[in-house]
Amino acid sequence: MHARTPVVRSLTAALTALAATAALSACGSSDPATAAAPAPSGADVAGVRVQPDQDLHDALPEAIKKSGTVRVATDVPYAPFEMFVKEGQSELTGLDYDLGQALGAKLGVKFAFTPQKFDGIIPALQAGKYDVAISAITDTKERQQVVDFVDYSQSGSGLLVADGNPTGITTLDDLCGHPAGVQAATNQADLLKAHQSRCAELGRQPIDIQTFPKDSDAQLALRAGKVVADVLTKPAAGWTAKTAENGGAFDSVEDPAAQGGYKASPNGIAVSKKQPQLTETIHKALQQLVADGTLTRICDKYGVASIAVKEATKNAGAQ
Repeated sequence: MHARTPVVRSLTAALTALAATAALSACGSSDPATAAAPAPSGADVAGVRVQPDQDLHDALPEAIKKSGTVRVATDVPYAPFEMFVKEGQSELTGLDYDLGQALGAKLGVKFAFTPQKFDGIIPALQAGKYDVAISAITDTKERQQVVDFVDYSQSGSGLLVADGNPTGITTLDDLCGHPAGVQAATNQADLLKAHQSRCAELGRQPIDIQTFPKDSDAQLALRAGKVVADVLTKPAAGWTAKTAENGGAFDSVEDPAAQGGYKASPNGIAVSKKQPQLTETIHKALQQLVADGTLTRICDKYGVASIAVKEATKNAGAQ
């Protein structure tokens, strides 16, 4: 759990300010009640300076303005969205974490992340333990019954190929007649099975689907040349291509017809339905980060620029 030191600092600052006000009043200074509140400071995120918006800060719920903190639930690790900087330590990094820091800078408050098991995130939101959840949560109609979403990414399945893409794989169709690796019992395995009929329509041989217990096993097969591609989530493909052997082991295929990945669906920031004011303010802040390119820069830092939304939406999930 994160310590509540900001509250202590705020109290100390308040007492100091009170003493200073009394001294100024004794000297006949202007009425302190008319002094403007200090503007929130910005922050550097993914190489971008995020400037605060005083109007958005003022639009936050009073409880959050008073505490200066938005309490965020997240399930760690789930690369590249949320990860520990070092194994065994509590410091966080990742796409979702950076997005939270950018939103916090824009709103002039702290987005304080706390690890929470995924299946307990939405119940914890409903119970008021957290204000929001940022954890690569798929926005679905079912989840919209209990929380509201502000959608920031659109992601599905992607293709990981050997460095240089020696087989020239550019789309799912190119897998027809070739061996492709995939983790067993995943959406990606179902995607390949469903694509067999497409191969038949094209007059090509079916995909030689080779399933593995873990995706890391499929990557080993790809390294060994036993498969021409590994089919996994688009964000995982981008992150693996960017980080494995410092980017020298794999490439992530970018299909223009499926920029966010195949069968892509929106991921959103989940907010309790009891907090519509917070949902609206976060939505406006996110739209600013979309419009000025900050969101794309954050996603690009993790090798998945293509999953960034072009417009911030609310409750866009259709499942």
